[in-house]
Amino acid sequence: MARKKKTSQGAQPARIQGYIAGAGEIVEGRIISTLENNFMPYAMSIILSRALPEIDGFKPSHRKLLYTMYKMGLLGTTRTKSANIVGQTMRLNPHGDAAIYDTMVRLSRGYEALLHPFVDSKGNFGKFYSRDMAWAASRYTEAKLDPICNELFNDIDKDTVDFVDNYDNTMKEPALLPAAFPSVLVNANTGIAVGMASSICSFNLEEVCRTTIGLLKDPDFDIMSTLIAPDFTGGAQIIYDKQALETIYRTGKGSVRQRARYKYDKDANCIDILSIPQTTTCEVVIEKVIDLVKQGKIREIADIRDETGIDGLKITIDLKRGMNADKLMQKLYKMTTLEDSFSCNFNILIAGTPRVLGVREILEEWSAFRIECVKRRTYFDLHKKQDRLHLLRGLEKILLDIDKAIKIIRNTEEESMVVPNLMEGFGIDAIQAEYVAEIKLRHLNREYILKRTDDITQLEKDIAELESILASNRKIRNIIIRELEEIIEKYGQPRRSMIIYPDDIAEEDEEESVPDYAVNLFFTKEGYFKKITPQSLRMSGEHKLKEGDEVIEHFETTNNTDLIFFSDQCQVYKAKAPMFADTKTSVLGDYVPSKLSFDEGENAVYMIPTKDYKGFVFFFYENGKAAKVPLESYATKTNRKKLTGAYCDKDKLAAVLYVEDDECDILVKASSGRMMVFRASELLAKNSRAAQGVTLMKLKKGHRVISACVLEEGMLSAPERYRARTLPSSGQLPQSDESGEQITFS
Repeated sequence: MARKKKTSQGAQPARIQGYIAGAGEIVEGRIISTLENNFMPYAMSIILSRALPEIDGFKPSHRKLLYTMYKMGLLGTTRTKSANIVGQTMRLNPHGDAAIYDTMVRLSRGYEALLHPFVDSKGNFGKFYSRDMAWAASRYTEAKLDPICNELFNDIDKDTVDFVDNYDNTMKEPALLPAAFPSVLVNANTGIAVGMASSICSFNLEEVCRTTIGLLKDPDFDIMSTLIAPDFTGGAQIIYDKQALETIYRTGKGSVRQRARYKYDKDANCIDILSIPQTTTCEVVIEKVIDLVKQGKIREIADIRDETGIDGLKITIDLKRGMNADKLMQKLYKMTTLEDSFSCNFNILIAGTPRVLGVREILEEWSAFRIECVKRRTYFDLHKKQDRLHLLRGLEKILLDIDKAIKIIRNTEEESMVVPNLMEGFGIDAIQAEYVAEIKLRHLNREYILKRTDDITQLEKDIAELESILASNRKIRNIIIRELEEIIEKYGQPRRSMIIYPDDIAEEDEEESVPDYAVNLFFTKEGYFKKITPQSLRMSGEHKLKEGDEVIEHFETTNNTDLIFFSDQCQVYKAKAPMFADTKTSVLGDYVPSKLSFDEGENAVYMIPTKDYKGFVFFFYENGKAAKVPLESYATKTNRKKLTGAYCDKDKLAAVLYVEDDECDILVKASSGRMMVFRASELLAKNSRAAQGVTLMKLKKGHRVISACVLEEGMLSAPERYRARTLPSSGQLPQSDESGEQITFS
């Protein structure tokens, strides 16, 4: 590093007219040393003392505020001015009053950011879902602790947690709160530190407690059986993705998709949005919608306004006449934050070390923390009872001769000798003697002493029980389980976020926004697809195909057509004709498995174009069986792109055939050369896509069905000869003048 010159010339006195020695001078130094001496302590302070929550679920600022309110006696019916709370909290929190009040707002019931708020607020505390709805100043609002805080502070005076000095060593504050339930997962918590961050989504209190109980009883408990999914205070819908949730539960990282909940008011022709994702605000949504309308990307909206009031969030969208509300919402989900993801990063301080934990690990750490709290509480109670028993043992000895005790005290000349004389006279220790000496004169009677000593038997039982608890981890776990069940009974509430599944989500229908015109569709044996307009087809020559490939299907239809592709792995892939570009016969076309992202090694074997899903699909298997399935079985309300179980996988497929009307004849051919004709309506349709079907053609050993097609006029010279009188049928061999060479099978 270059050394720079001083800003002043020559020697200067230490201080002349306000001049400070060394001021304005840049000295050489190692940047690594600067980082180590200045930046690293700052970074560690942010990580350990500000940004990340600990296993009790609180950041230091939360804990200081709640403990201050507890010490102020606000865990009852009395509220006090928020400004008073903020001022008292500054004795523990070295930050400014604005930061402390902001913390209180986010913990409050009025702000609505938490499933179970810790501060019972009165006044304007703003709303988490509004960017512009500011909360009132602290001098105008009041607050107290919410009743659920009883579960945070019940045992804090029983040495359940460690206490540390505050920033100026004038007070003591708890290092952690002895939370009786896993609050770290119940309420959402986010924080940004230096080089790391934390983002914990909220879960339903009852589900979290049930899961914790399950893990306390069985370490291998399936947490997904009780912890269904996160639960957000805004009530937005959660799109259930089991694999994504398993990743979050296992690693502590991942994302949860949320979408707004709405209802359509038919009379007013408007959409009322009643909840939005946790990650956005009303203003952001409204501004984005207005921007989309100005750009012309959305034309269905006449007006949008924020009608949020005392009944909660409400964004109203007025529709133009004749517009479809559901289709508009599908567009808005895609184009705005009405559908958004909550990114999870379960980064928590464990014994002063930041760790990213999965749900199971978090609950295990909390259980270990809570077990230690219960042990310390039990140990505290045990010592209190032992001390009490010790005093009563001394008092019991006084019962033997009260007059003697009075005589000893009366005859003792110096006050300092009263305790030693009692010790010597009754054979008790200094603590017991001090206790006896402090008894009021009015209590030195047999009745009083008998009442006190009657507690000895109960104390002995209590001490034995407490000692047995300390000696048994099972009993400690049972205590925690009982407390969790009581918390569920007192504070459990239904889920706010409704769970929806991807199959139930309707996707935007693009039919209205694409041009409709006549097209010819071609599908080849190797799985290539071409869409060609009639004009282009008339001007084109022969199809360009791969060597050995051939066109097996040709349909004349329009561009707004659904395409159903059957694969050789018993799956169906659905697409729309506009997905494929118009082309010419001189190109190979689109390779369907690649275009529609087929599974590895999967091939397309048959295509059906349809607009109304009418007609039937016939599946012919090599073993002679056939199944007739209505095409409407492949129609879905959610526009799913892939359907499994498209047909039966019990035997190898020989042919697929689609007919719009089953009042037609079908010709089937076997490897033995035999052929049979049957009426399509004779085969009963199956409700299940994966039905095995019925035996259609009797086959001799070693032979199989090889093809099937709709019988066209002129295919056979005597078609009635091959017609099956009953099903199944063995078919007939062709006559010498009917070799079958003229028959073309698709």
